[in-house]
Amino acid sequence: MSQRVYIFDTTLRDGEQSPGVSLSINEKVQIARQLARLGVDIIEAGFPISSPGDFEGVRAVAREVKGVTVAGLARANLRDIDRTWEAVRQAEQPRIHTFIATSDIHLKYKLRLSREQVLEAAVAAVKHARSYTEDVEFSAEDASRSDPEFLVQVLTATIKAGARVINIPDTVGYAVPGEWGGFIKTICERVAGIDRAIVSVHCHNDLGLAVANSLVAVSNGARQVEGAINGIGERAGNAALEEVIMALHTRKDQFGYYTGARTEEIYRTSRLVSTLTGMKVQPNKAIVGNNAFAHEAGIHQDGVLKERTTYEIMNPAMVGLSKSNLVMGKHSGRHAFRQRLEDMGFSLSDEELSRAFEHFKKLADKKSNITDEDIEAIVEEEMHLVPDSYTLDYLHISSGTTVVPTATIGLRKEGKLLEEAACGNGPVDAICKAVDKITKIQCTMISWGISAITAGKDALGDVTLKITRDGQKVYAGRGISTDILEASAKAYVNAVNKMIWDANQEQSRPAGNNTGNNKI
Repeated sequence: MSQRVYIFDTTLRDGEQSPGVSLSINEKVQIARQLARLGVDIIEAGFPISSPGDFEGVRAVAREVKGVTVAGLARANLRDIDRTWEAVRQAEQPRIHTFIATSDIHLKYKLRLSREQVLEAAVAAVKHARSYTEDVEFSAEDASRSDPEFLVQVLTATIKAGARVINIPDTVGYAVPGEWGGFIKTICERVAGIDRAIVSVHCHNDLGLAVANSLVAVSNGARQVEGAINGIGERAGNAALEEVIMALHTRKDQFGYYTGARTEEIYRTSRLVSTLTGMKVQPNKAIVGNNAFAHEAGIHQDGVLKERTTYEIMNPAMVGLSKSNLVMGKHSGRHAFRQRLEDMGFSLSDEELSRAFEHFKKLADKKSNITDEDIEAIVEEEMHLVPDSYTLDYLHISSGTTVVPTATIGLRKEGKLLEEAACGNGPVDAICKAVDKITKIQCTMISWGISAITAGKDALGDVTLKITRDGQKVYAGRGISTDILEASAKAYVNAVNKMIWDANQEQSRPAGNNTGNNKI
C-alpha cells in the first residue's frame, strides 16, 4: 500500500459554507493559486449547481490554476453532474465529486428514499460522471452514522461502477478516534475492489476531533485526507489541513507517511485565507496562530535561546514564518517593491501591483518604517475582489466627551461623489449610519474587531467586522489604515459591497436550484 497521503482541500467549497463567508471569483482564484503553491493535490473549487457565481468561480479556478486536480461537487443526479463537468472540464486534471447520504436518519428524514433507491442513485451517478472523466470520487454522506453493512454494499457498487476515490465522511463530527480507526479498517478489509480505489476521509470538528480522526484514518488505510485551511467550514469546521500536514511531517516516526505539501507555504496560505474570508485565526491555533511559536515564560525563553528544540518541535521557518527584519520606506522604488513581493511569494498583475504600490507610498508618508507584515496587509487588501459598487472618497469625524459623534462621508459610485452625514452613539456607529444613508441599505453590525498588524504607535490597524440585513446571511468586511476610524469605514463599505454583489448573484440565479444539501 502506498505511503503517500493525498491532500484534498475544500476551503473553497466547505470552507466557504462558513457563516459570513462569500468569496468573489477573483478571491477564489487567488486562494486556489496559493493552494497550488502549497502543493495540495486536489482543490474542491465549489458546488457549481448552487449558483451562477459559484459555477463561474469553479470554472475560473479550473481554467486558470495549473498543476493540480480541480474538483466540483455534485449531488447524485444527472443535472448536478452535467453542470459540474461544464465547470471543471477545462482543468488540466478535472474531477467530479458526487455524493449521496447513506445513514438511515438521512434516508428517512432528508432524502425520504429507501436503501435500494439510494444504492441505485449512487451507481447511476458514478456511471454518468465516468462518461465525462475517469477521475470520479464518490462520497457516502454521514458515513459515520451509517449501517456498516449497507455502507460496504454502496461502496462496493460504486467502485464497480468506476469510482476511483471513495470518501467516508464524518459529516456531523460524531466519530471518536478509536471507533473511527476501526470503522475505516473494516471498510478497507470488507469492500470488494478496494485496491482499485483511494480511500478518503472528510472529518468535521464538532467534538474537536477532526484532525485526530483524520490521522487515525490514515493509520488504518485512508490515503486521502479532506479538510480546509485554518479548519474553516460548516459549524465547528473541518480538519485543519495545516495540522494534518505538519503532524504527518513532524511525526514520520509514528505514521510513516508523507504528503506532497510544501510546508514553507503554510503560513502564507493561512494568512491569505483568513484575510479573504474575514475569519480570524485564534492566537493559540496550532501551526499558524500568532502564539504558536511564542515563548513568554522565562524558563522557556532561556531554553529556546540555548537550543531551539528544547521547547519547539518544529522550526518556524518550516511553515513559512520569516524572521526577516527588512524594512522599506518612502524612498523605496517600484522595482524594489516588486522584488520584495516576489521574495514574499506574491504574484500580482500589473494593475494589482500599481494599486499596491500606490497604497504602499501613501502609507510610507505616514510611517517611517514599513515591515513585511505591513506589505502583506497592503497586498491582501488590494487582491480582493468583489466589484466595488462604492468606494470611500473621504471621511470627516467630529467626536469627543462633550459632543455628539458625527460622521460626514463621501463615497464614489461609478465616478459620482455621494455625500451624507449622520450622528451615532460613537464615531463608528455614525460612520455606518452615514454609509447606510448613501447606499439606502439598512444593515446591522453583529461583530467588530481590531488588531494591530505591526508594533508601535504608528501601527496599521486591521478592522474586521460582520454585518447582516435579514438576520440570516452574514457578510464580512476588512479595512486597514493607521487611522482606525478610516479602517472601520473601509471595512464597512467592503462588507456592503459584498452584500450588493451577493444580491446581484441571487437575482441571476435560475429558479428551482435547491442548494440546501451541499454538505458532506
